Amino acid sequence: MPLFANTVEEALAPIADGCLLVVPREVSGVPMEATRALVRRGVKRLHLVALPTSSLQADLLIGADCVATLETSAVSLGEFGPAPRFCDAVMRGIIRMMDATCPALHAALQAAEKGVPFMPLRGLIGSDVLKQRPDWKLADNPFGDDDPIVLLPALKPDVALIHAPMADRNGNVWIGRQRELATMAHAAEKTIVTVEKLHDGDLLADPVLAAGTLPGFYVESIALAPRGAWPLPLPDHYPADAAHLAEYARLAATADGFADYLKRYVHEKRAA
Repeated sequence: MPLFANTVEEALAPIADGCLLVVPREVSGVPMEATRALVRRGVKRLHLVALPTSSLQADLLIGADCVATLETSAVSLGEFGPAPRFCDAVMRGIIRMMDATCPALHAALQAAEKGVPFMPLRGLIGSDVLKQRPDWKLADNPFGDDDPIVLLPALKPDVALIHAPMADRNGNVWIGRQRELATMAHAAEKTIVTVEKLHDGDLLADPVLAAGTLPGFYVESIALAPRGAWPLPLPDHYPADAAHLAEYARLAATADGFADYLKRYVHEKRAA
């Protein structure tokens, strides 16, 4: 059974310096309270995999000097503009950038999920992305003639970190329609979850909720974090805080402004 942590910080104990950490896209339940806790702890040298894109979460971790390597297909603040700390880090060569595509990241995690060493994918052939990834191998299809295919090595994270609407007291976690969260949990050595609330029943025994439930044997630890995705949205539960994201984009445009943001909203543990 997963550990029910007393605090978010306690739940995050398995995330050590140098960890290969996978996190979800903005519309899947981003664990922002957990992210702020990692910044406060001062975690370093993360190999961050954002499946398949990221926004505020990756930008915050990069700006706080928590990330050594970033593997993703995009980082952007969307309607609020480019991700400023990400752009600055890439242009100054502060982080190692491993360019990917959305299907490639999903395929690599699916290989780990299935316990196979690689996954084939065709759409990369001829792209500049393939030229930048020597770990992706072009091979001949053994079942066809003159039919090249790309082989992607399995991507097995040390930890998957997600935020979900609820968990029950058996450690089962309801992820709803966000099925990529299940892929992350299946692929990773450990999965850490923050949740909005605890559910009194057994999620797997409920005929309506069971199909959207991640069984507890995939979960390492769970912590309660109401509004734990703020200022990002938790789909079907609350929207993004547009005013806060606009403020972040303005402040994070400079190093001094970003430092002010960290002081006000991370280190002082300011609530939503």
